Amino acid sequence: MRALIFAIAMLAATATSAAPQWMTLPPTPTLPAPDKSGLVPVNGVKLWYAEFGRGEPVLFVHGGLGNSDYWAHQVRALRDKYRVIVMDSRGHGRSSRNAQPFGYDLMASDVIGLLDTLKIRKVALVGWSDGAIVGLDIAMHHPERLSKLFAFAANIDPTGVSDIRHSPVFTAFIARAGKEYGRLSPTPRQYDKFVAQITRMWNTQPRWTKADFARIRTPTWIVDGDHDEAINHDQPRTMADWTPGAGLLIEPDVSHFAFLQDPERFNRDLVHFLERR
Repeated sequence: MRALIFAIAMLAATATSAAPQWMTLPPTPTLPAPDKSGLVPVNGVKLWYAEFGRGEPVLFVHGGLGNSDYWAHQVRALRDKYRVIVMDSRGHGRSSRNAQPFGYDLMASDVIGLLDTLKIRKVALVGWSDGAIVGLDIAMHHPERLSKLFAFAANIDPTGVSDIRHSPVFTAFIARAGKEYGRLSPTPRQYDKFVAQITRMWNTQPRWTKADFARIRTPTWIVDGDHDEAINHDQPRTMADWTPGAGLLIEPDVSHFAFLQDPERFNRDLVHFLERR
């Protein structure tokens, strides 16, 4: 009996001491085998993409320092009903970069170039962090290319970003991103140069106003985690208020990495959004 009581006590102590979900960084999942993949020349670089399934097209655009593998849980959830496309943004993952300065307008043009190559006139875009900013940029300047926009963890301007230097989750992510860059990139030893190049963009962009968001007519959800380490908590509410007809969704007990921390909830919310008419 004492042994049983001790075991129960130990289990309770372990459960109590376990880190909350939003303080974890689950492993980067692996993409399933694609139906089609390759490198596409766009704007002086080569962009890697992969496709899965058939149906209405849905494009996933990852966040800064990340790569398409981070969307693997979402690909598996959607590929039976949708034509799911993932892409590695310029300089990220398997895609190349050049000396041209990073900018969200340029990255939005990359997305449009990829869609043109794949002969996709209009797509539902799911973006995380930088990917969400790219999606918003397209909604502002090229609305004819988007059917819907699910924008997770974006910011309005550089002042909307929190100091992540003391976040253990972000520290772990940055270390992981460096290893993944070395494994995937066509320039595996240039991670520091790549980070310096993209940091210049983060320090100065985006710089949007209420008028910029007022231009958006694409059906949009502004989404974030309630414990996002990187995005100030006023940002999603302000963006949703400024975007005509936008929905606002704050997912509970998750952070900037909600799609890894609670993929079932994230996928359920995403599917609900995509199925709305």
